Amino acid sequence: MLENTLLTGKLVRLAAIDPESAAPTLSKWRKNSEFDRLLDMDPATLFSPKAVREWTEKHLDDFLTHEFHIRAVEDDRLIGFVGLGGEQMKVHGDTFVGIGIGEPDFWGKGYGTEAMNLILQYAFMELNLQRVSLDVFEYNPRAIHSYEKAGFRIEGRQRKTMMREGKRWDVIYMGILREEWLEQYKSNSVSTRPE
Repeated sequence: MLENTLLTGKLVRLAAIDPESAAPTLSKWRKNSEFDRLLDMDPATLFSPKAVREWTEKHLDDFLTHEFHIRAVEDDRLIGFVGLGGEQMKVHGDTFVGIGIGEPDFWGKGYGTEAMNLILQYAFMELNLQRVSLDVFEYNPRAIHSYEKAGFRIEGRQRKTMMREGKRWDVIYMGILREEWLEQYKSNSVSTRPE
């Protein structure tokens, strides 16, 4: 049996989303206010497992998204999620990527960077996209560093956009082009390399 190297790295594998089994874990992650504030700009919100499952099931059939759960290779534990989406994907070959590592024990250890490398390989080799974009909050230097390791470049910022704990923060916009990604792989600077 051939190993699926497109969606599997040394630390993580990208797996199909199973709303039923994952809902309790995803709901638990949203109770962690640090994770919630790294994930999005909205005020912290708690979601029941039922609400998570229903939301996931509703959005799974959206043809403009390609979403995966991130599982640790060592024990198949669900540790996060990653997805591509946006209306410009089909028209311009431009997509937006979102990622979240929900298990704090896996923060800062390369799991998110490897998952991002895998989704970029999927975006550029399977979907034949031209560009992948993301945004990140100024107060999340760990994520910014991870995205730069995966090849993203800072393209701009929206100054003082959001308020957190009495302070205003920038939203930073980053992107990577297909040719930049291909060059990075030619130089062997990331862990997974297409054949």
